[in-house]
Parts: sequence; C-alpha cells; structure tokens
Amino acid sequence: MARRVSLSVEDFGMTYPQINPVALDLGFLQIHWYGLMYVFGFLGGYWLARRRIQAGRFPMDANALSDFVGWVAIGVILGGRLGYVLFYQLERTIADPLSALAIWEGGMSFHGGLLGVIGLTWWFAKKHQIAPLVLGDALAPLVPIGLALGRLGNFIGSELWGRITTLPWGMVFPNGGPLPRHPSQLYEFALEGVVLFVVLHVYARTPRRAGQVTGLFLIGYGVFRFAVEFVREPDAHLGFVWLDWVTMGQLLTVPMMLIGLWLFVRKGNLHASVS
Repeated sequence: MARRVSLSVEDFGMTYPQINPVALDLGFLQIHWYGLMYVFGFLGGYWLARRRIQAGRFPMDANALSDFVGWVAIGVILGGRLGYVLFYQLERTIADPLSALAIWEGGMSFHGGLLGVIGLTWWFAKKHQIAPLVLGDALAPLVPIGLALGRLGNFIGSELWGRITTLPWGMVFPNGGPLPRHPSQLYEFALEGVVLFVVLHVYARTPRRAGQVTGLFLIGYGVFRFAVEFVREPDAHLGFVWLDWVTMGQLLTVPMMLIGLWLFVRKGNLHASVS
C-alpha cells in the first residue's frame, strides 16, 4: 500500500515576504501598493516618453503627451474594469449589471485595459493627425514598465499566485493555502516586464515598418502570458475554460498573438526608430 506523502513549506520552499499590502493608512483612506504601482507605471512611462521627445524620437510634443497620458489612464482603468466583468464575471454581470460598478471588490483585466488603450490611442492619433500605428509603436516599449510594476503589486497583495509546486522557490502565500506555490507574479514581472522591455527597446532602435514594434509587443506578451498560465492558478470561479487545461488568460492571448503576427509581417514603409 502506497504511503501518502504530504507537502509543506518545511520540506521545501522560500518564505513569502510579509509586506503589508496597505502602503499608507490615513484612517479614513487606505492606499494600497497595487494602486500605487499603477501610478508609478504611468509616471515611469511618462518620464521615458519625455526623454524621447527631447531626443526627437516620439511622434508628439510635450503638451500633447501630457494630454495623452490622461487618456491612456482612462483607457486602462475603464477598459480594465469592463474587460474583467465581461471576461471573468459575465454571468454575474448579466444577472446583476450594477455589480460592474463594485470597484471596491477589485478586479482588472489586462486584455480589457489593452483594448481601452488601443481604442483611445487610435482616437487620439486621428485627432492629432498622427498615424495610429506609428503612435502605437512609440507607446509599446513603454507598456512593460506598467506590466512589471503591476505584477509586483499582485505579489505584494498576495493575489494571482501560481499552482502548487515542489520547486525550491515555491512560496506559501497568506491566502493561498498551506502548500508552496509558484510565485507566478514574479515570473510575469520578469518576462512581461523586464525581458519584454529589453527586447522591444533593442528592436525599436532600428527603423521598422509601421506596426512592427506593436506587433512584437503583442506577440511577446502573448507568448509569455500563455506560458506562465501553465503554472498560474486558474481563477477559482472559472477554472479551465476549454479542454480541461486552457485558462481564460490563455484564450484571450490567442487573438492578440494573431493580430501581432499580422502586424509584424505586413508590408509597409520604414519609419524612424522609437528607442
């Protein structure tokens, strides 16, 4: 008769750093690290874009950029929230449409935020007579900054952790049960943030056809996200959405990778480097 083997953090695994998810408690208001990461991400992208304007490698001036950042923030927040309730809470939203307004419960979708940013970027580009794909190519290398900081916010908040693992760097998360899990937030921080940032910046240093930098971003993010989903715990209320192994995150990356591949291989004229 086989002996039952139990796993625990004493057998292997790293200690999860106990970081208070609340960065600042004013009594009447709590400011969480996750929210601050959004702010830091916008500031980081804005700072880098300003440097590129000064170097003549960004398709707008400083005044237009200040206006554009505000629209991007709206696209991220509204798109991210709408994407979450439609992609991850559709049944609840249909039964109770007002639940979409329950932002205090949390819930943001990267894919929804991306669609929001794409829509407003296209509108802004047309308004300011900028080729939308050229503006997209200038914006794409900045996005990994926000992605990296957002995943750090997830890690500090002990959310979106990975599946149970026996690897030596597994961690026991405060709300993830007693067994060590993949720190999948850190995997995404490294791949979707650091690696993608470096790849896009190196690639964008050489003049490319309009849309190629954007296409590489969509492909790169899609591949990294699809891969990490194999070790990331599926959403409890959804589980696997297809074939008992495909998650919602993987399903949503497929169209973005296909669009990215089309942008990457399509013909067009070269335009100036953006990095």
